[in-house]
Amino acid sequence: MIIICNKQKLQDGISICQKAITGKSTMPILEGIYINATKEGITLIGSDIDVCIETKVDADVLEEGKVVIDSKIFGEIIRKLPNSDVRIEIIQDDTVQITCEKSVFNVVFMNADEFPSIPKLDIAKELKVSQSILKNMIKSTSFAIAQDETRPILQGILFEVKEKKLNLVALDGYRMAIKTEYLDNDFDIEVVIPGKTLNEVSKILEDIESIVNITFTNNHILFDLGETKIISRLLEGKYVNYLSLLPQEHKLLINVNRQELQNGIERASLMAKEGNSNLVKLEMNEESIIITSNSQLGKVREEVTANMQGDPIQIAFNSRYIIDVLKNMEDDNVQIEMTSSVSPCVIKGKEAESYKYLVLPVRLIR
Repeated sequence: MIIICNKQKLQDGISICQKAITGKSTMPILEGIYINATKEGITLIGSDIDVCIETKVDADVLEEGKVVIDSKIFGEIIRKLPNSDVRIEIIQDDTVQITCEKSVFNVVFMNADEFPSIPKLDIAKELKVSQSILKNMIKSTSFAIAQDETRPILQGILFEVKEKKLNLVALDGYRMAIKTEYLDNDFDIEVVIPGKTLNEVSKILEDIESIVNITFTNNHILFDLGETKIISRLLEGKYVNYLSLLPQEHKLLINVNRQELQNGIERASLMAKEGNSNLVKLEMNEESIIITSNSQLGKVREEVTANMQGDPIQIAFNSRYIIDVLKNMEDDNVQIEMTSSVSPCVIKGKEAESYKYLVLPVRLIR
């Protein structure tokens, strides 16, 4: 194998593939990046079995071949080389030579035949979504994925296509995030994608209108971005019936500026570091929301202008859950719906109907 490639293009390709390499596999071969050089260019693959990322890089291939090089050392070498063309060639049975200007590295490689094959997917159902929309949908929901391993299904995001709408849903038992976009498609599907997969997909996606082709099988999902493909296994099991968790009515409606509320809660949370509760209390009045927090560190009082319809109420939340929601909303003004101090609170955009969040309050001991 002999290839010559632009350093920056190679570095970008390595960076994309490394997102699939966790370093936690019991198979040493999965610590490496698979490089396949053909007359069309080179293909780089990173995998941890659950997630596989393949990307194509333009290169002059003088001699075809394939190797697996340790991902960490390969990435570090390429990153630190001069901004020039890089030549990679096999010089012995187990060694590749990487040359760039006056830098020469000899690196031991692994047998490419031992690298696991990529799952072959038959295109049964295919969905088309713009990169910018999908990136935004993942960002708007992924923060609510459960970190607790006792319920593996909640470590994923529900990817639901229904009635010409794409719904992404994440929940962790304390809060729920729902993001919806309209699609022109003629089939319904419901799968659960590992949260870590979608977070890595989001890092690769760009804020552009280019289309992502999404293909589903019974066990896998493929995100095809053209030069880059991401294949992930799906989580097994039935997701929570999220619609049943949404309150059907409310007794209190508050309209408030999102940024002002976020700033007030963030400041109040500085005094709420005691334990892990991050407890802040909200007193909803006719024209304001009074935010307080008391701990051994001291106490704080914040007041935010708001418009309320309904009876005043006092309610407490883990401040981190509310801040996460507000940070990921797009509207300048938000609506908060409540029924009582112990029932879930719904937060949504005043203008946009495309997202909705639910947060459970903390029950106060009186």
